[in-house]
Amino acid sequence: MIGPLLASILFVTSTQSQEIPARTVEKPAPTEGARTASKSQLSAEKLPLEAFAKLPFIEMIELSPNGQYFAGVFGVKGEQRILISPLNFDRTKIKMLPIPDETEISRIRWINDDNILISMYGLTRVFDDRWYISRIFGVNRKTGEFTKLLTRQTGQNAAQVIWTPSDGSAEILAAGQGSIYSDEDEFWPGVFRVNVETGKQKRVLKGKQYVTRWGADGSGNVRFGLGYNDRNQTSRLLYAKEGSRAFRTVDKADLGEEESLDVPFYFVPGTDNGWMIRDNAEGKSVIMEHNIATGEDVRTVYENPDSDVIRVKMSHDRSKLLGVRLNAKDNDFEWLDPKVKQAQEVLDEAATNANARIVSLSRDQTKMLVRIGTADNPGLIYFYDHAKGNLSKLASVNEAIGDRRLARAKYVQYEARDGLEIEGVLTLPRGRVAKDLPFIVLPHGGPWSHDSLSYDYWAQFLANMGYAVLQPNFRGSTGYGQAFVKKGQGQMGFAMQDDISDGVRWAVDQGIANPDRVCIMGASYGGYAAMWGIAKDPDQYRCAIAISGVAALRREVNDFGGSIRENLYRKQWRRMTPDFRAVSPLYAIDRIKAPLLLVHGKKDVTVDHGQSSKMYKAMKKAGKAVDFVSLEKADHYFTREADRMALLQSIENFLLTHNPPD
Repeated sequence: MIGPLLASILFVTSTQSQEIPARTVEKPAPTEGARTASKSQLSAEKLPLEAFAKLPFIEMIELSPNGQYFAGVFGVKGEQRILISPLNFDRTKIKMLPIPDETEISRIRWINDDNILISMYGLTRVFDDRWYISRIFGVNRKTGEFTKLLTRQTGQNAAQVIWTPSDGSAEILAAGQGSIYSDEDEFWPGVFRVNVETGKQKRVLKGKQYVTRWGADGSGNVRFGLGYNDRNQTSRLLYAKEGSRAFRTVDKADLGEEESLDVPFYFVPGTDNGWMIRDNAEGKSVIMEHNIATGEDVRTVYENPDSDVIRVKMSHDRSKLLGVRLNAKDNDFEWLDPKVKQAQEVLDEAATNANARIVSLSRDQTKMLVRIGTADNPGLIYFYDHAKGNLSKLASVNEAIGDRRLARAKYVQYEARDGLEIEGVLTLPRGRVAKDLPFIVLPHGGPWSHDSLSYDYWAQFLANMGYAVLQPNFRGSTGYGQAFVKKGQGQMGFAMQDDISDGVRWAVDQGIANPDRVCIMGASYGGYAAMWGIAKDPDQYRCAIAISGVAALRREVNDFGGSIRENLYRKQWRRMTPDFRAVSPLYAIDRIKAPLLLVHGKKDVTVDHGQSSKMYKAMKKAGKAVDFVSLEKADHYFTREADRMALLQSIENFLLTHNPPD
């Protein structure tokens, strides 16, 4: 049994890799009473701001196919770096690779045991607009050299990876645009066979008009294309039989009217059948085997009685369905492969008071990277060899916090003014009675997202200062089914905002929050909600903090960055509110009474820095109380430690001035 053992090592502070025979070692007894007492004191004491500003030790961690190496984005000396390392790494000898400036990493994946593929995106000036540009790079484990791929594809998007090998070779299939001009043939992405080590490329399929995406089967044969025409927002599915290059349209959808195309993620060899996530007759999203040529359903491959399927996890060679991601807010992943499912059960039994998530697997599914954490601790990264039963700690996610248990969080439910039940996460400061507390409501970004019982460094930082924190999953949030998401349509700035305010009123009615000591804070869409909150409900909030927020809604919360789906996105956003200007904080400054703090990075490629600067100038002109912290090198996610420090310091100073916790 590894349960007692893991319970004892879950929050150790040592940074050295340690291998533990998980099924044979028992839980060690406490060595002395004084040690137990000091642990308790460490849990209760307040931590310095620097502990929360520390970058995660690693993110996007991926295990190599042979299970001997890992790669990821590491926090090193206050900045993020790309790392490829053996499992028994020596921090003094590992080589870090810089992330190119003005870019953000969207994905890291192994191509074979020696090479990783990095997908990046950024904003660049094109004529009088700023466009999102996507690119891919290969990085060799042995040399550390970057190789830019699809170099001859100079269009907006040249990073669509549609197939990766499973035999150890270094060639992938990727699609990319060769032009930014829609009247040129190269505008429509072609498919290329690309060597990730040398960068050599060979075209295997010429682009077709209006086809913006391609897909392949497990053997690397291009089998489908997705066409889209933004003039009428229609999409079509093109399909080719196994071994054929003759594509024909087999399905159509009007995306503007919220229809959707069902796209195969797996092709059954020797047939026209594909597996796809689609709604069944009852409207539940399931995995269906479907005859693509005839349009007929064959059988239901997988169905969850309580949740919709939203994504799948396939084996390394894409021949086997390993697991499914569900739309449940917790326990949102179910392993279907018996071997991996058994490993998850062993880990769950061990981590009885924590969440154990398998984040990456070797090709034989016996070696795994596991993140174990709780809402009140950032957690640890482990390497687990299921065949041997060995569990080895790689690192703490945040070594400054280590094994300390911070503020406890729990789910709460309250009723919105129209009777809709809203769920949120409530975090209460340690050592204080949950009564008449200074209070901060912290709406999430997105808005198509949700908060759950997982570690949130902002919520924990605020609770560490002494505030109770509510993170409401207002209507329009994900995690509660598609019907709940659609309840947000037409309600941006209206009922979506009321759900946030109703959460505050609930906390006041429960006696948790002091009604005279409430502030609102958020980032991205949450930053918009913070600004709009003090305009829509000016007497409810004592102050507001908007981080990378949107002050003036327009086509989207930010520009589309030259998206080929601009008209579709505009139509989708128009469904969210009938009048952008009527619910934009920039045009409601006369209603604002509370002081406002704006924080924004100049390298934000998600929400333009100008959103905050315009709000600041308008607030100053109107004689309103406003502070603006503009960070020269910060991006949307504050991936530099110096920027996180500046962010948290500005929050702390602002709150101590306008809503002190004591």
